[in-house]
Amino acid sequence: MPPAPAARKPRAALAELLAGNRRFVSGQPVHGHDVTAAAAVASGDQQPYAVVLGCIDSRVPLEAIFDQTFGSICVIRTGAHVLDRAVCGSIEYVVGQLGVRLVMVLGHERCGAVGSAVEALRTGRRPGGALGYVVDRIAPAVYEVGADDPDAHRLAIRRHVRRTVGTLRADDLLARPVAAGEVAVVGALYDLATGEVALLPED
Repeated sequence: MPPAPAARKPRAALAELLAGNRRFVSGQPVHGHDVTAAAAVASGDQQPYAVVLGCIDSRVPLEAIFDQTFGSICVIRTGAHVLDRAVCGSIEYVVGQLGVRLVMVLGHERCGAVGSAVEALRTGRRPGGALGYVVDRIAPAVYEVGADDPDAHRLAIRRHVRRTVGTLRADDLLARPVAAGEVAVVGALYDLATGEVALLPED
């Protein structure tokens, strides 16, 4: 009998997630968008094998681009996958309580939130309200690549993914299982033009 989804090793979980993306890109999804209430009911107790932290962008529906059905992955979405205590606590929950072994941070090309941070740093005009908080969380990535670099937007998207991965790997409740190889935290990038997800190389 194959292991329950949550019991998969990090490498097997990652392979399954990327295999789903290949099905999506090839136009041959198993689940696609044809999901029904009956399928939701049939999913029973949730046994997710991965949690994907992505952006709120409406062009990046995470279950669809990984060709996953009800109960298979946990999804968290914030502008430019910005972390806060609620997001970190949610990831700690699915890892600690549901046994999930894989955490993926998924950025995407032409991210509007990252673009807002680049613009704010270039002009010195920080947005008000809670949007300012989001921009502040992205700003370190923009500083690192250089706000005045003509390619700052593209570079900051990748840097911000790597910074988010690093923060999660150092999280109080994730650091030990990550160090032991029991849990993997990986960064990836979604290409809006092709639909492909590519893993980002380690720094």
